[in-house]
Amino acid sequence: MIAYHDKEWGVPAHDDRRLFEFVTLEGAQAGLSWRTILNRRDAYREAFAGFDPEKIARFNQRKIESLLRNEGIIRNRAKVEGTVQNARAYLALRESGTTLDTFVWSFVGGKTIDHKLKSSSQIPASTKESDAFSKAMKKAGFTFFGTTIAYAFMQATGMVNDHLVSCFRHKAKR
Repeated sequence: MIAYHDKEWGVPAHDDRRLFEFVTLEGAQAGLSWRTILNRRDAYREAFAGFDPEKIARFNQRKIESLLRNEGIIRNRAKVEGTVQNARAYLALRESGTTLDTFVWSFVGGKTIDHKLKSSSQIPASTKESDAFSKAMKKAGFTFFGTTIAYAFMQATGMVNDHLVSCFRHKAKR
């Protein structure tokens, strides 16, 4: 968790595949701890074709059943099927001429929102931006993307800077 915090959490991500990875992992995390998901991240990369949406969108029922036997991932049918649905939603978004990067970052005006937090008790579970983001993701066909998951995604991908002002990562180059 320390390495993830120090090197990855809150670093602005603009690569569509990386963003799709976080859509997948944040959805898998619903109801679980982030540590559980991070410990399974490599298994997720292997099981879900390196988070390649084009490959995942072609997963059929046989592949889904195989994934549900994979002890390296969260074997929840709704979450596995949701990942396939999210890959299809990603492709539909791209076919409409919009990248995932452009789409997700539009909810923060294309730049990181810096909350300048002094205490972890100030970190919100959701915001008006995550509400709008969640609603738009659902409208675009994405699943497992409620406002709390949307906000966690925003934190992880650097759309918001929720490192405390006392944290060395708060002032990191964005």
